Amino acid sequence: MARKLGYLRFFIVCVIASIVATTHAQLQLGFYAKSCPKAEKIVSDFVNEHIHNAPSLAAALIRMHFHDCFVRGCDGSVLLNNTNQQAEKNAPPNLTVRGFDFIERIKSLVEAACPGVVSCADILTLAARDSIVATGGPFWQVPTGRRDGLVSNLSESTRNIPTPFDNFTTLQTKFNNAGLDLNDLVILSGAHTIGVSHCSTISNRLYNFTGKLDEDPALDSEYAQNLKKFKCKSINDNTTLIEMDPGSRKTFDLGYYNQVVKRRGLFTSDSQLLVNSVTNSLVNQLLQGSLRNFHAQFAISMEKMGRINVKTGTQGEIRKQCALVNS
Repeated sequence: MARKLGYLRFFIVCVIASIVATTHAQLQLGFYAKSCPKAEKIVSDFVNEHIHNAPSLAAALIRMHFHDCFVRGCDGSVLLNNTNQQAEKNAPPNLTVRGFDFIERIKSLVEAACPGVVSCADILTLAARDSIVATGGPFWQVPTGRRDGLVSNLSESTRNIPTPFDNFTTLQTKFNNAGLDLNDLVILSGAHTIGVSHCSTISNRLYNFTGKLDEDPALDSEYAQNLKKFKCKSINDNTTLIEMDPGSRKTFDLGYYNQVVKRRGLFTSDSQLLVNSVTNSLVNQLLQGSLRNFHAQFAISMEKMGRINVKTGTQGEIRKQCALVNS
């Protein structure tokens, strides 16, 4: 009997220990409240001080966060430089990603306050949120406690990151693989309401969609002609910038969805929101609702995305520099 009670006590202790370990391994609001109480303020202060000098960086940072989370989860691996293999930042989807120095500058300030405590993954997640808020966009909660990954692989980025050229099936598969659904696909695509892209992302839709020097029939023909006349005047134009939401690219509003339903979404991936009955309906529901509703849904999907395959507890490390694993 005594032996049975001993086993029972041992079992209960193990269960409690497991629950405690799991609790500590989860993200939580205010994770650094004791270990680095000024961490989140350092991030927000830096963003608020500098983002207005380059407001387009808000779109760049949320894109970087998005690309990071789709490869190995939200672990800051997109920030790493090459080591013994080509890193994520050199993959085609990431060649136009920018803001790396911005994140590194925040990291140096946080390190000065609390060495070896706050991860680059958390800094990127916080900075993406704070930059959107600072430029008039929605606020969302950012639970922290992420750890930094040790691996950054070019081929994984090429394979896993949703691209402007993806069809609906590919988009759905990539989102499903990341634990996101069709609602998240529609809502997160709404980030295209701010920022710009390059003509190279749309040149095939304008000049050679099927290899026969034709336009994409899913693209409004008048819009296509205007782009060819005033913006992307050549199929070889890789430098000209174009607004993803013409006329309101600095405002986090519903303008993007208006462009989509008019068949003026810039990317193939934008047009694909109309080919599926579920996503088509979701787009129209957003347009029939309020901006506040869109912002609220965006907040939910962003927090959900920020939890993709995070490393916590003793996984990974806390990098001293965001571009390098610790030696």
